[in-house]
Amino acid sequence: MKRLFVTDCEGPLSLNDNAYEIAKEFIPEGDEFFRIISLFDDYLVDIIKKKNYNSGSTLKLIVPFFKAFNVTNENIVNFSKNNIFLVDNAPNTLNLAKNTMDSYIVSTSYGQYIEAISDYLDFPFENTYYTHLDNLDNYELSVDEKEKLIEFKDIIVDIAKKESESGVLSIDSLNKIFFEEIPKMNVYSLIKDIKCVGGIGKQLALEDILSKLNVDEASIMYVGDSHTDVEPLRFAKENGGIAVSFNGNEVAIRESDIAIISDNTIVTSLLIDLHSKFNKDYVLEFAKSFNMDIKRAFESFRINFTLIEEFNELFKNNDLPVIELVNEENIDELISESIKMRKKIRGKSIGSLG
Repeated sequence: MKRLFVTDCEGPLSLNDNAYEIAKEFIPEGDEFFRIISLFDDYLVDIIKKKNYNSGSTLKLIVPFFKAFNVTNENIVNFSKNNIFLVDNAPNTLNLAKNTMDSYIVSTSYGQYIEAISDYLDFPFENTYYTHLDNLDNYELSVDEKEKLIEFKDIIVDIAKKESESGVLSIDSLNKIFFEEIPKMNVYSLIKDIKCVGGIGKQLALEDILSKLNVDEASIMYVGDSHTDVEPLRFAKENGGIAVSFNGNEVAIRESDIAIISDNTIVTSLLIDLHSKFNKDYVLEFAKSFNMDIKRAFESFRINFTLIEEFNELFKNNDLPVIELVNEENIDELISESIKMRKKIRGKSIGSLG
């Protein structure tokens, strides 16, 4: 069977959360501002399951505020190009994938960042899916609406500060701002047609790739790490493909066949190498064997010897990574350890985002 590799970008390949970093750079107290909207986004998806709402729509909700604080497309492009931070070994892992099978990046990130990282990694930009933010410079924001948005930003930051102290999120205030007030403003025309490639948007991207290539659903290996990956992970798993969490949060791990916990993508490379040549059962058996005895797993499964040598060199003096099948008995421990690694390599602020 022809094989297909599809990965999220931020988390499995890069350490960035580009939209968070842009907000932090260009909006006063933008880190707290973004954090609380991301938390609100998770609430809308996980708790109330808001109809016609995509996971990852934080990237849509924050756009009017970019305009209010004079963020331009050039700002986003230049910032994205100059702030690319990768998980160790990511270029080699992506090269292995694209040299052995059809490979795609499906990301909620803005296209400006995905184009920058595609150039940086020498990955074909045409093999990427992302959130389009194309008309930022073409919109003229009125003075009144600019002042109103700055006022809303201050309210949201105040909500963030209160949430940090009490742990209580002011849902009613956020609902009013984003789903009552802003939709009545002219600036809403800037964002109403933005389709965030998160959640079901990523699943639709997977289906589009399968249709273009005319390959079977069971050919997929999908790697993700967060709320925006739930639907594509589930799609891969339920259709005979392989769903892999790379330092995933709780929801990503719950939807995955295999959990990877590592500060280096060489572990993903091992799975890519096997997936490119063998069926799902073979890959899952390797993950099971790896968890019990790494040396025996390397001896028993037909992995490229160069990858084994590289793995052994990388981890000879370091804690060994985790490749483990997800099941009811180990899921809580996997979630705990995965979140620790997530925060360790991406930093507490980004690692805590959904």
